[in-house]
Amino acid sequence: MINFLDGVVDRFVLSSAEFERTLRSVQPEQWSLPTPCTEWNVRQLVNHMTRGNLNYVSLLSGGTSAEFLRMRDVDALGTDPVGAYARSAQACGEAFGRPGALRQVLDYPLGQVTGQQALAVRTTDATIHTWDLAQALGVDDDLNPDLVGWINDHLEEIYAGLAETPVAIETTHRFFAAPEGALTQGASKQDRLLHRLGRKPQRDR
Repeated sequence: MINFLDGVVDRFVLSSAEFERTLRSVQPEQWSLPTPCTEWNVRQLVNHMTRGNLNYVSLLSGGTSAEFLRMRDVDALGTDPVGAYARSAQACGEAFGRPGALRQVLDYPLGQVTGQQALAVRTTDATIHTWDLAQALGVDDDLNPDLVGWINDHLEEIYAGLAETPVAIETTHRFFAAPEGALTQGASKQDRLLHRLGRKPQRDR
């Protein structure tokens, strides 16, 4: 029987490459632009992604959920945001690719999870934030269809057992945006996924 989490490291690497591809289109004057994540501008969103990768690596080394949250907004970009992100993604992929890493139980802020499930959450985050970044920059926002299909088909399983999830009615929306409005008939897989994760597809704005 095939586990939906098989190949999760490769999916993380792909989602990170997609984010980096969009990131490389940022112009110097665009770092302060707003994003669909209303609390973050472009630089803050990129820092969230970069710091998140580093925090995931720290979890594998015995880091705690309290440390994860304390470091969540600490600047990780310095004077080289693109390079900092690329290095963090490489470090995260390499760390989770080591023997035993995917079976390791991590002290994740939303509950203890295996490295395998944590990386699935991270892959989802990277994919959705790729769209957020593209929206902020006004560039192509088409997401990788294989990632969209995998996340859409397994969203409940990806977040299973966590204290807050994007698919639970009782979610406090501390970490996840709430869906707004209704989708148009015949919405694409990407639009359905974006809606489930609290985004509004561009053509419906």
